[in-house]
Amino acid sequence: MNSINPQAEELNNIIHNGHPTIESQLSKRGKAIFFPKKGLLSQAAAAKGKSINATVGIALADDGNPMRLPAIAQRIDLDPKKIFPYASSYGIPQLREAWARQIFKKNPSLKAEISLPVVTNGLTHGLSMTAYLFMDQGDSVILPDVYWGNYRLVMRQNYGVQFKTYQLFKDNGYNVDGLQEQLEATPGKQIILLNFPNNPTGYSLTISEADQITNHILKSAEQGNKITVIMDDAYFGLVYENGVQTESMFAKLADLHENILAIKVDGATKEDYAWGFRVGFLTYASKGASKEVLKALEDKTGGAIRSNISSSCHLSQSLILEALNSDDYENDKAEKAAIMESRYNKVKEILAELGEKYKSVFTALPFNSGYFMCLKLHEDLDAETIRKTLLEKKDIGVIATDGLIRVAFSSVPVTRLKEIFEAVYEVA
Repeated sequence: MNSINPQAEELNNIIHNGHPTIESQLSKRGKAIFFPKKGLLSQAAAAKGKSINATVGIALADDGNPMRLPAIAQRIDLDPKKIFPYASSYGIPQLREAWARQIFKKNPSLKAEISLPVVTNGLTHGLSMTAYLFMDQGDSVILPDVYWGNYRLVMRQNYGVQFKTYQLFKDNGYNVDGLQEQLEATPGKQIILLNFPNNPTGYSLTISEADQITNHILKSAEQGNKITVIMDDAYFGLVYENGVQTESMFAKLADLHENILAIKVDGATKEDYAWGFRVGFLTYASKGASKEVLKALEDKTGGAIRSNISSSCHLSQSLILEALNSDDYENDKAEKAAIMESRYNKVKEILAELGEKYKSVFTALPFNSGYFMCLKLHEDLDAETIRKTLLEKKDIGVIATDGLIRVAFSSVPVTRLKEIFEAVYEVA
């Protein structure tokens, strides 16, 4: 990375002239990357629509449609052009626009200028591309001490960052003070990772907690710190209690201060019950960021994706776009969400009824949303031993991690949820 490509330099200049803080937040890789709009891609774009186009690296039938195997094509009821060709590294334009509309619909308080979402190959890939663009080896990421284990591989292992953690819960709620203390202890370049509903605990911020966190981040920005806030919104929308924040923290941070870059990582993975489709999105916002600056970030993201996987699956994107455009979309989602909420309510009912009996063995960590809840075991119990015993003797699978048992009520019928808690109690 001794010399920067002129196309990368052009993007850097756009960002520097329009929003120098964002330029300072880019990693070395982020500053060096660009989407190659000259050369092969520009030549292919120039030939688009010509009667003979020998630039595209796909096979076409004599009628101009993509060549395809009947064994595949006959199983998919979509136009072959929406299935077989490569999609753009940025994603299907219509899908990006539809997802942007969804972001504003789901976050009615969001009034800021935002980038057009860039399609990633699922949430994990979105987080990885965020690390690529904004994290250098040795940087610190501030996050709670109970987090999704794959963060270690995606960020620590792949990009060499350090985790600065704070205790997740305090006084049966989110430890807002812990986040503030880490902000005060890490001046300068600050990277914050927020994940709500939290995996593994299934906790989302109350409205009051969300306001407090917003104020702490604002105060840090006003002190001159350059802050990148990554919102991992994988389980967004699944909130089951009143008084809990239903909008993404992205809405609060997108136009808060020039020293704050808000990055929303979300997708159809959980929101639209399409886990294996691997359709995620990266969206940017910052106070004072013009359309040109946000477009430059999109271009850098597109370049990072092209250098990493070329592009995301065209078929998956087309199917999600068909769903978003369907008249039944909202009702279908509401139906699934009602099932999830019924399972959540059943877990709450079980713990209310039997919590006193269970407390000698475990207590439930706070939860109010998402797919999961966690049991904190008595300190003399080993989570891994209990997990293995549940498999062998009770025919029940759970996740054991750091003294916790994670229960995914999302995948268990209401009628069988009680068996899990009774079995953990008996085994322990």
